[in-house]
Parts: sequence; structure tokens; C-alpha cells
Amino acid sequence: MEKRKRLGDLLIESRLITQEQLKETLQLKKREQKIGDALVERGYINEQQLIEVLEFQLGIPHVTLYSYPVDESLTSLVSKDFALRHVILPLKKEGNVLTIAMSDPMDFYTIDDIRLSTGLTISPVIAKKDEIIQSIYKYYDMKETFSEQDTVISPANTGDNAPAVRLVDQILTSGLQLRASDIHIDPHEEKILIRYRVDGMLRTERVISKNIYESLIARIKIMANMNITESRLPQDGRIKLKMYATPIDLRISILPTLHGEKVVMRILDLSKVLKKLAQLDFNRTNLQRFVQLIERPQGLVLITGPTGAGKTSTLYAGLHHLNKAEVNIVTIEDPVEYELEGINQVQVNPQIGLTFANGLRSILRQDPNIIMIGEIRDQETADIAVRSALTGHLVLSTLHTNSAIAAIPRLIDMGVEPYLVASSLSGVVAQRLVRKLCRDCREEYEPSEMEIDLFQKRGISIDHLYRAKGCPLCRQTGYSGRMAIQEVLIVDESLKSLMLNNSSMQHLKNHASQHGMISLAADGLLKVKMGYTSLEEVLSAVVES
Repeated sequence: MEKRKRLGDLLIESRLITQEQLKETLQLKKREQKIGDALVERGYINEQQLIEVLEFQLGIPHVTLYSYPVDESLTSLVSKDFALRHVILPLKKEGNVLTIAMSDPMDFYTIDDIRLSTGLTISPVIAKKDEIIQSIYKYYDMKETFSEQDTVISPANTGDNAPAVRLVDQILTSGLQLRASDIHIDPHEEKILIRYRVDGMLRTERVISKNIYESLIARIKIMANMNITESRLPQDGRIKLKMYATPIDLRISILPTLHGEKVVMRILDLSKVLKKLAQLDFNRTNLQRFVQLIERPQGLVLITGPTGAGKTSTLYAGLHHLNKAEVNIVTIEDPVEYELEGINQVQVNPQIGLTFANGLRSILRQDPNIIMIGEIRDQETADIAVRSALTGHLVLSTLHTNSAIAAIPRLIDMGVEPYLVASSLSGVVAQRLVRKLCRDCREEYEPSEMEIDLFQKRGISIDHLYRAKGCPLCRQTGYSGRMAIQEVLIVDESLKSLMLNNSSMQHLKNHASQHGMISLAADGLLKVKMGYTSLEEVLSAVVES
């Protein structure tokens, strides 16, 4: 009877929640929702605490499915729909005992259902909900896909139940559940690797048979409106679809390689792109400076950083902040990554002569208040951007440089006259992305003398730091999600006069620091001190002399 205790009572006994919190959650939770999920959703406990209480109080072991040897043949005992509905996965069978992973091992009705349908004794173990759902898709879908893999598959066979159609759906579903930014389909001599980029790191999730490869590529090409007969040249395309009521935009790139065509799918989740400025991880000072820059009626504002540093997200958040009925905002992009309501967006098309420079000239005749240029790549675009900023327009754009100060010589190297750069440039934001420490397993430690010294050099005192540890929730990586670190350079009158006198980069940098600019490294170290990220992440992201 001890095991028939209710979860709410166990959590109160463990002093993780109060009687009032339990009562309030029971009143407000959705009818079908489990109490554990509802408490996690309301922020009263996290999933790791839930697992630990069940493990300790009930003596039910906890497993990590990513490293658990799952017996795939057992998927025939329980249907995929039942497994998804009750969040369970059969793991192993020893004699008459079936071990199943459950997110809620106190769901005795489900345990009884499986016992009656299989005739086996059920031994539950606890696993994280997301892990179980991902494993269900992985093992059930693998069985579905390869039950037909020995038949000859024609690229034209793209009906709803064709193996290639199902496989593409599974690959995309896994990508969304893993919160991947890119999906790579890599052909090798005898196998195909499916890899996902999560929090900036690539990892292999699946290996599939080569004999479904041609129909898989054909399916992707059909979805992206590409030429399915062309396999010798690179191709680019786009797929728009809805998954779980979420609008998803996929940018597809296909490249011929030695063993076949390699596919990279960039996932653009439209529900997550339009962040507000407050969600961009700016520290308070930098946020005020950035808002002050973009709220000016004219001038050039640049976002700099390497590829994949979140520059576009920052630009779009700025546009979203400025998007009011009384202003005319026009963008020119290559490609248009996200469609923004109320903003006129132009897609570059060099094949018909619509370049950044040509498009910009036409945009200037459209009476714009604000112009956003996807990227300044050449002298012509740089010249028009600078002159537009001088003639009463607010111009926002991106540039590839290592720091905010480096944007100044970069524009001059592109051929823009130094006096024009000094007159037009309002400010520069340099940005990098670093991985966030997993809040459930980050580990506090005492910093070394070297680490204390590193912080003290930038006027930051520390008595403890956090580092990555690894747990089932973060797939043993120690990190979950990413955040930005930034530096914001305001081009004031004294900096302009230094620029006009051809001062060195070091001189400009010293001036900016003396006038309150928080460097990328300092912003990163402040975020390390607050426990958001690790020192290793910041040091690998910021190369400072």
C-alpha cells in the first residue's frame, strides 16, 4: 500500500511544495494533465526534483534512455499511440518481467493495462518525459521505416505512407523535439548519418540504410520545389509547413559529394524568432544603449559577429520594437529569413539583377523611415548605406567583424571615406552566442587564483563560480540552450574626432572603455558570475588581445 501514495503527498513530505501550492495546482491544471507536469509547468518544482523524489521515496530506479540498451523488438508489445498517450517505453524483458520506462511510475492504471494486455509482470523505471517521447519516435519509427526497406523504392513513390515520406517526417519531428537549429543528412559509402546541431554542437542521432537514400533525397527535393533529376549541381530551396500547430520554415541546401548529395536543413521556428528586446540577453546598461541607438531618427547601426551569432534575431527584435503604423520600414535580405507583419521585405535575386545595391537604390525612392540591409558585403552597398544614413534614414545592418570597434576599419577597408564613416555611424553591437549551463545540474565550485585574477582585471570580484556537470535533462552535456553576450559601442562626438584624426584601433578601444563600453569579455564574465554560463564557454567565444 506504501506505493499507492499520491504524488502530491510525497512532494509535500519532501518539502518541495506546500499544501497551498498543491491545492492551487489541482484547481488550475487542465483536466487530462498529470499533477507532476502541472507543478513543473507552474515552476514549483523542476523535472529533476520530481525524478529524485520518486526514486528516493518509492525506490524506483531512474534511467537515462540515451545510454540505455533498449530492446527494439519489444515495441510490438505496446502500440505507438498507447506509448505516446501514456508516455511509456518498453525497455527489456527478463523471463516474465517487462521493464518499462515511465515519466509517471505512479500511473497504476497504465501499469495494469500493460500487465493485462501482455500477461507479464511490469517493473517500472523512471525516465524524463522528453527522453521517452524522443525514444518512442526513434524506435517505433525505425521499425516502421525499415519494415519496408528491402523492397525497391521508386523516387516517385511519395504517397503519405511511403517509407521516405515517413522518414522525412520523423527526421523533422526529432529536430524540433531536440530544438535543433540544423539537420544534416550525410551520405557515406555504406550508410547515411542523420546529425542535428543543438546549442551549436553537431551530434549524430541516427544511422540509416543507404537503400532508402535516393527516395529520401527525392522526397526532400519535391517538398522544396527543386529539380529531382539534377544531382550533379548544388541546389537551394525552402519548405514551409506546420508541425504541432507551429509554423516552421526550412531552408534547404543540397551539395553533391563523393558518396551522394549532402542535405543541410536550417530550421527557422517562426514562433520563437520574434523576440522582444528584453529577451535578447542584453545586460541593463547595454539594453538601454541599444534602444537609444535604434530610436534615433537617423544614422547607421551595425550588428557584428561571426556566422551563427544571432545577429539576424537581434536585428529583427530591433525592427519589431520600431514597427509602428506611422513609420515605413523596408528591408532587403538574402534570403528573407522570417516574414514580419507590417514590414516591407525585399528578397535579393542576383540572377535578374536585383542585388543589395540595386535594391537599395529603389528602396530609397519608396520614402522609407527605416531601412534594414541583411548584410553589408561590398563597397557599393556600404556606400549607399552610409549615404542613406546621412540623408535622414535610420539604417540597420550586419557586418562580419570580431569586435564592435573593428567595424570602423572594416568599412574604411571596403572603400568608404573615413569622414563618411565618422559622420554616419551611430553605434555598433558586437555579439556572440554561448551555451547556457543546465540549471538542474550546474555545479558550484571555488575559483582558482588564476580565475580570480582574470575577473579582477575587469573589476569583477567573485567568491564562487559554476561549471557544467551533466544530467539526463541536458543529455549529459551540462548545457541547455544558448544566450548572447554583447558589447555596445556608441559613436559620440569625441570618438568621431578620433576617427577623423586616423587614431589607431587600440586608441579607439581605450577611449570606448574609458567612456563606459562593457567589452564582450566583461559582459561574458558578468554572465559567468551570475551562473548563466561557464568560464570555458566565454573564453572559447571571445578572442581578445
